[in-house]
Amino acid sequence: MPLINSIAAMSDELTAWRRQLHQVPELGLDCFRTAGFVEERLRSFGITEIHTGLARSGLVAIIEGRGPGRTIGLRADMDALPMEDLSGTDHASQVPGMAHACGHDGHTTMLLGAARYLAETRNFSGRVALIFQPAEENEGGGRIMVEEGMMERFEIAEVYGLHNSPGAPEGHLLTNPGALLAGVDEFTIRIQGKGGHGAVPAQARDPVVAAASIVMALQTIVSRNVDALERVVVSVTQIHTGTAMNIVPDSAVINGTVRYFDKDVQAVVIARMEEIATFQAQSFGMSATLDYDKGYPPTINHPAQAAFAAAVAREVVGAERVEDDCPPIMPGEDFAYMLEARPGAYLFLGQGDTPMCHHPAYDFNDRIAPIGASFFARLVETALPV
Repeated sequence: MPLINSIAAMSDELTAWRRQLHQVPELGLDCFRTAGFVEERLRSFGITEIHTGLARSGLVAIIEGRGPGRTIGLRADMDALPMEDLSGTDHASQVPGMAHACGHDGHTTMLLGAARYLAETRNFSGRVALIFQPAEENEGGGRIMVEEGMMERFEIAEVYGLHNSPGAPEGHLLTNPGALLAGVDEFTIRIQGKGGHGAVPAQARDPVVAAASIVMALQTIVSRNVDALERVVVSVTQIHTGTAMNIVPDSAVINGTVRYFDKDVQAVVIARMEEIATFQAQSFGMSATLDYDKGYPPTINHPAQAAFAAAVAREVVGAERVEDDCPPIMPGEDFAYMLEARPGAYLFLGQGDTPMCHHPAYDFNDRIAPIGASFFARLVETALPV
């Protein structure tokens, strides 16, 4: 089963849809214009069961097959990023400060292509739930949809998703049978010192010195408290303090991110971070508090579903273009919540040698859209045979 001919034939149309979406990016949960575009296309395909308003602007559309069977969920994200579009293309963003610099416009387009084919052929039993999700980048639209009962409401048995992958060979599909993307947490450490004149620091309690010591000590969590074979990142990314050259500030704030794959490792990081902040500050005669925000959990594929998805991928693009044991990466993804709720798998689709996601010059590679759409369609036909 190579690339589906009828999907390949709509390549120009897929490109036009994607570039139209690229020009009007939306952020977070407020993807109403994008959702309206999606709904209009779905209705033109003859799909009538469309449920809107999930996670504010998300939607789920149902395609019925030729007989009874399970429901397979296929997910695409719709939101963009709060950044300028410096791609220099004719279809660059027309909205200042917003850009589809992660390819979600392409993900939405691929699922629309699969939807059109599946609605026309219905060469499967059971049902397909087309999940168009807002707010992957920040608020966690996937979590909200799960918490709203999406899986139960639509009786979704398994769920699958795709993400483009700059740097991976164009048209290659990559996945693995376990942890694929990291959990993503954020932290804030607030240090309370005693302000004073920069010329007489002995009369103050300098939070800048305490902050520097805490930052250095945080580096020992990965090197000395976590097994060397574990994948974990503790990155301090911000220090905020002070107002003038000759003033010892009263307080300082440290911010950063933690990336991990194992929840036991996450617990070690939190405990050590609390101890380091508290006791390092005390050693300088100050106090410190840790505000630790647990974000997206790790994206962990289910082995059976990952193996099945890889087998379908080999049928679509050829065995030589499929990697079924790719290494995990440290970015996060809120598809993790869907995989916590139901069996399924997430895959990467090679974008070729292009700027990376979240780079201002990034643009989705339209040549891979028919591949992603064909993969989604074949996955349904293979999982739910007539």
